[in-house]
Amino acid sequence: MATAPEKPRTDDGLNIFAGPDAPQESELYKCVHCGFCLQACPTYVETGLEAESPRGRIALMKAVNEGRIGITDSVMRHWDLCIQCRACEVACPSGVPYGNLIEATMQQVADRRSPGYVNGKIATLALNKLLPNQTLLSMVIGGMRMYQRFGVQKVMRKSGLLKLLPGNMGELEDSMPTLPTEVFKASGQVYRARGEVKAKVALLSGCVMPLIHGPEMNAVVRVLTRNGCEVVVTKEQGCCGAINSHVGDLDMTRELARRNVDAFLAEEVDYVVVASAGCGSRMKEYGHLLRDDAAYAEKAEALSAKVQDIHELLASLPIEPPKGHLPYRVTYQDSCHLSNAQRITAAPRQLLGSIPGIEFVELSNADKCCGAGGTYTITERDFSMRILDTKMRAVRQTQANVIATANPGCLMQLQYGAQRDGMPVQVKYITDLLDESYSKESNGASGTPQ
Repeated sequence: MATAPEKPRTDDGLNIFAGPDAPQESELYKCVHCGFCLQACPTYVETGLEAESPRGRIALMKAVNEGRIGITDSVMRHWDLCIQCRACEVACPSGVPYGNLIEATMQQVADRRSPGYVNGKIATLALNKLLPNQTLLSMVIGGMRMYQRFGVQKVMRKSGLLKLLPGNMGELEDSMPTLPTEVFKASGQVYRARGEVKAKVALLSGCVMPLIHGPEMNAVVRVLTRNGCEVVVTKEQGCCGAINSHVGDLDMTRELARRNVDAFLAEEVDYVVVASAGCGSRMKEYGHLLRDDAAYAEKAEALSAKVQDIHELLASLPIEPPKGHLPYRVTYQDSCHLSNAQRITAAPRQLLGSIPGIEFVELSNADKCCGAGGTYTITERDFSMRILDTKMRAVRQTQANVIATANPGCLMQLQYGAQRDGMPVQVKYITDLLDESYSKESNGASGTPQ
């Protein structure tokens, strides 16, 4: 293992890492630059450039940490192009916690950026005002829903006015998912288990998912109650903080984490169930996030120990095998924060295999990122689309008519890929498929709030 050279003792004009959120040297110098991470990294695979690999990005972190280079725009650019998929962690024989390192690095560079005035204001509003406030977020997404339902979107698209929008805003509008009228609200409701109670669980509603995937969240509840889980949807919960942490806003991330720690530990439940892979990964790492908070470190570890991904929990119960026949040819895209951060790959496939009628075909690059990456598909649109192109070529080869996945960002990215490429394929959560199969065998499987 490499050791850290002594840092410069004087201010020589270089920007070096500093403060409690700086990358930890005990983690940074675990990397021995062996190169096992290279072919696991989607940006390296796309470019072949060393600086766009985990090994290359860590070399830049070391150079900054040692004061050999400064935190310049060109250096930050290489870190920005990282999708934070964490596939390198799976490939690394030295156990380098790259997720911790890139998260800490993004925090260090956050205040050194000089974004355009408009983009900076929009980003600040979204991360600090909208995501933490479900009421405001509901109003914004409600406006987007009306934009679609009352024909304004069709008029705008036909008029060509969207092409006049700055940057990639027109293309982003084109990839906007169809927003359902059904939303899912966290209002303290409790759903009774069907039959014998196997577990009492609290369900993370989150921020965006209940507003854009309300029907899918209700399907999650039906699947849980169908399999003996009493489900509590805690009112005081909120955004998990994953998106904030990806862009380096760790202060807001910790604030959101504390809110969820208090909300979920107040419930006497066996597990806290999460249906979004990115959210589950963030919550399982609250202990690390709040490790220096004397009031919350122990409580955060306690909550993290209770967090279960929905597929992880269902496979362990185990589920009652569904009997409804689904005539689908299904392939599965591993969501990065489920397979790489949580190391859960078998459970989703096990659940798919339990559904009668499904013909499962493995995706050749199932373990590679789809290019969504939280805000990555917005901030790094070109790279996101390059990676999506590679993914959709592999999907086409499977001749599947359904892509199953486990994260809202992945689902929307793959939906856009299918729409853009004219592919006759649906994108669904695994819980959607389970719910559909259960509904074909019985009409009494839905949970009912107490």
